[in-house]
Amino acid sequence: MRAVDLIRKKRDGGELEADEISFLIAGYNSGEIPDYQISAWAMAICFQGMTAEETAALTTAIVESGDQIDLSAIAGIKADKHSTGGVGDKTTLIVAPLVASLGLPVAKMSGRGLGHTGGTLDKLESIPGFRTVLDREAFVRQVNEIGIAVIGQSANLAPADKKLYALRDVTGTVESIPLIASSVMSKKLAAGSDAIMLDVKTGKGAFMKSLGEAEKLAQAMVSIGEQVGRRTAAIISDMNQPLGFAIGNSLEVKEAIETLKGKGPQDLTRLCVALAAHMLMLGGKFECFEEAEKTLMNQLLNGEALSKFKSFVKAQGGDDRIAERPELLPQAPFTMEVRSSSSGFIHAIDAELLGLSAMRLGAGRATKDDAIDYAVGVTLARKVGDEVQAGDVLAIMSLRERSSSAERVAEDIAGSFSIEQSVPNPGALLLSIVTSEGIARL
Repeated sequence: MRAVDLIRKKRDGGELEADEISFLIAGYNSGEIPDYQISAWAMAICFQGMTAEETAALTTAIVESGDQIDLSAIAGIKADKHSTGGVGDKTTLIVAPLVASLGLPVAKMSGRGLGHTGGTLDKLESIPGFRTVLDREAFVRQVNEIGIAVIGQSANLAPADKKLYALRDVTGTVESIPLIASSVMSKKLAAGSDAIMLDVKTGKGAFMKSLGEAEKLAQAMVSIGEQVGRRTAAIISDMNQPLGFAIGNSLEVKEAIETLKGKGPQDLTRLCVALAAHMLMLGGKFECFEEAEKTLMNQLLNGEALSKFKSFVKAQGGDDRIAERPELLPQAPFTMEVRSSSSGFIHAIDAELLGLSAMRLGAGRATKDDAIDYAVGVTLARKVGDEVQAGDVLAIMSLRERSSSAERVAEDIAGSFSIEQSVPNPGALLLSIVTSEGIARL
């Protein structure tokens, strides 16, 4: 078997066998197949695509390139959730304790933020004392005892994906649905959960800009999960404006806590409950979405979800007093108001620009080695559909220091709001649900 023959086969529209894909990935991971050949193969995939069987085989090959987490010591069906990335997306902090409070174990490995999107680990590490590193024995024990644990990804989890993604990033082959789907799902499958709930974002603040492309990606990932025996579903959700009001690590933790108390933003609450309901259905806890949704809302109102969050934080060394005393979270010493220069209705908010603005304040990373400031960020005062008058506050910046650069960020934040005279029609938050049975528009 030769790499060049497989490159030609895919270039000419042929379908690769599982052992051929495994040969390419294993050879690239070991260094036996050079990056220029894998670059050519990836470009052929961009032009010719892959079948569902090929995509599943690619995912399996990437999974087998490194560690695979054995969760068999955890009783019952284990659930995981993944978001394709967005601005203000703190859903894991809410969904994980919410479903765990109803008896569905969540054993999750999460990542850090890069660019305009935030990372779950960064948010959790803004909680004083919180540890995101546990050995496997402690990880399994904690899930068995309290039903939830969230840690950082193993360095040797899907190592071929790290190499392949770095190569795609510099060879113009990132925008391929089979390659994106296999990248995401390889890490989810290697992490060992039985049920996987996906939140695929679409819009200006998301990687997938159109609903059609987001649905194609969701279908590819659901197909991969189902083909390898994992119960998988995806919700397509809107990311044309930030989720909730808070953007920035400790600010988002505070908003997540309010949501767990049943007092969170309407959009954030709705998405979290929908994701949690489908997770519970995948986990066999409910058969009816409406019943699951009703029960979950009750968990927010009766304190059970918040209680589970506190147990989770305490188990991983964090200060669980933050649930009642948010001032214990990192606090920025300065704030600056961003005001509207015109009157009218907010028609759009550029989520990506707001995410980048928060990053420039120090809440995110431009490169993976950048340090972040847990206290800084942006809190919206208005959302799409709201009426504003000239001089009204649009957003509040939480700052480490007042400076000319902060003034420039404020200008960008103001510019992210599109204000017009006509009354807008805010788009839907939940757009589609994708299961093994197909796509249903919501």
